[in-house]
Amino acid sequence: MPRIAVIGGTGYAGSHIVAEAVRRGHTVVSVARSVPSERVDGATYVEGTVLDVPGLVAELDGVDVVVSAVAPRGDMLGKLRPAIAQLTSVLPESVRLGVVGGAGGSLVADGGPRLIDTDGFTDDYKPEASEAIGILEDLRADASDRDWFYVHPAGGFGAWAPGERTGNYRDGGHVLVVDDNGDSFISGADFAVAVLDEIENSRHSRDNFTVGY
Repeated sequence: MPRIAVIGGTGYAGSHIVAEAVRRGHTVVSVARSVPSERVDGATYVEGTVLDVPGLVAELDGVDVVVSAVAPRGDMLGKLRPAIAQLTSVLPESVRLGVVGGAGGSLVADGGPRLIDTDGFTDDYKPEASEAIGILEDLRADASDRDWFYVHPAGGFGAWAPGERTGNYRDGGHVLVVDDNGDSFISGADFAVAVLDEIENSRHSRDNFTVGY
């Protein structure tokens, strides 16, 4: 089974990914700026940051898949995109890279537009959404043989609406997943199910995809 490292493994998305990976029997390393007092039994916790790529790479030795679950907000805004680009350039090409993006880069319908380009998208979220989209653009432009995937959560995704683990989700391809009422939501646990399914089955090699209910 792939050995997995989750950067930002103590955050909302990252902690769920760590828990789901352990649940499935993977060897999992959670990388974050500090080691939490509450940990997932079976995971290894190390201190590290994507802003220190040389130090981070040393912590990632021997893993098969690296997932970045760091959000480009707060002190990471404006720094995450170049950090991921640097990480991509120095990781062994045999390591698959996964990136947790945002809903803003999802298309609202086949052929566009993107959610960020619609009138209803809140201006306050545009800086971090734009940086997340920039990371996807860098991955698409990468000329190496590295495999990668980039996953857009539903619009209603976050600690403010945690939901439950059902084991179910829908894959929308490049289009934002909405239900019959037009709502877009996925729990943290089921988002992690989608990420682990992708790691184990590789349905989106060098591509981005959306998940939701």
